[in-house]
Amino acid sequence: MIGNWNDGGTRSAATPTICNIYVGSERAGVGLLQSLTRFLSERLKLKVNTSKSAVARPWQRKFLGYSMTWHQKPKLRIAVASFEKLTQKVQALLRGARGRNLDATIPTLNPLLRGWAAYFKLAETKRALEERDGWIRHKLRGVLWRQKKRPYARARMLMQQGLTEARAWRSACNQRGPWWNAGASHMHAAFPKSWFDSLGLVSLLDTVQRLQRIS
Repeated sequence: MIGNWNDGGTRSAATPTICNIYVGSERAGVGLLQSLTRFLSERLKLKVNTSKSAVARPWQRKFLGYSMTWHQKPKLRIAVASFEKLTQKVQALLRGARGRNLDATIPTLNPLLRGWAAYFKLAETKRALEERDGWIRHKLRGVLWRQKKRPYARARMLMQQGLTEARAWRSACNQRGPWWNAGASHMHAAFPKSWFDSLGLVSLLDTVQRLQRIS
């Protein structure tokens, strides 16, 4: 079990102290948390943030953006909340990208992705990073699809990327929405991962693995 304790700090409210304590059972965790809370608040006169203090399994809590897997030999993973924050930041950056070429959009996205990957370079799991990379490319394919307003422009774009005329016109006239088309096979064939790599788009998984190899 893990006891996650957060105090508001006495020297600076902006820099609270966070501590994880690992014990063998839930009962031990509850008792220890109660004792620590009482000691900190009554003896040391510290303010304990009870809303962020809890006894739970290690994989149910996060610490500095990380969490643990539930396996017998647990691995360090990136917490779900950290991915959600990244999602929000990427969405904010891409809101104004519909009228811009991806050559201009990707350089504004890369510093965020590069810095985020550098912070989480200790992560030992890769599936979530692969999924987030795929989601980012999905969003960018959606930007490309939205930029072409008419079926003719979309078919022309797909043909320029190597699709046959018949497939390009069939895909351009499917009357589905941008999100569906961004994840469809014709957009994956026209704009594969290698295409985004050629534009310099930072891959979270590739960056984390590269940093792990050199560290």
